[in-house]
Amino acid sequence: MIEAVLFDLDGTFADTAPDLAAALNHVRTRHALPPLPLEAIRPQASHGSPGLLKLGFGITPDAPDYPALRLAFLDYYTAHICVHTTLFPGMAQLIEVLEQRGLPWGIVTNKPHRLTLPLMQALGYAERAGCLVSGDTCAHAKPHPDPLLKAAEMLAIAPERCLFLGDDIRDVEAGRAAGTKNLIARYGYIAAQEDLAAWQADGAIDSPMELIAHLAL
Repeated sequence: MIEAVLFDLDGTFADTAPDLAAALNHVRTRHALPPLPLEAIRPQASHGSPGLLKLGFGITPDAPDYPALRLAFLDYYTAHICVHTTLFPGMAQLIEVLEQRGLPWGIVTNKPHRLTLPLMQALGYAERAGCLVSGDTCAHAKPHPDPLLKAAEMLAIAPERCLFLGDDIRDVEAGRAAGTKNLIARYGYIAAQEDLAAWQADGAIDSPMELIAHLAL
């Protein structure tokens, strides 16, 4: 039986793409580039600043201009972190069900702690989460298993009794390595061409409340 539920943040727990898109387009505007449509940005929203800046400017972290662009992007995003961000439809109800059943839950994200905490506070869920494991909490981020193992330790639940929901292959890879049960959030930031069967998860859901049916995995 599942005794705890862990969530990826961007694209799984919360729809952060609108604010990430606003930050990217703010930097593009400063460089005399037209804004990109949200639907073009959404599939990259789980890939952090490297994926977003590659989309917006065609550069990689080793490019000379990358540090300045990343700083401008993060400065704007930090100041506007929860303007348009909301929980995905059904997530609030799912959390209520988990809490009513006495099942602890937490967040395991590659977002740095300095962004994870204020975002969760703004959403009103920082104090309700049993753990907040960010990309810099451990020496390694997902797809390494350490963040999930840390979350299980913080909740005092064995990893194999934890269910992890994410929207990226690195979430499933991290979960498999940590020994958790793993579900794919098909409603998240997944590109249309992705072969989800190749991710080798334990299942996939189209809305948060469908997770309830998997608690007896």
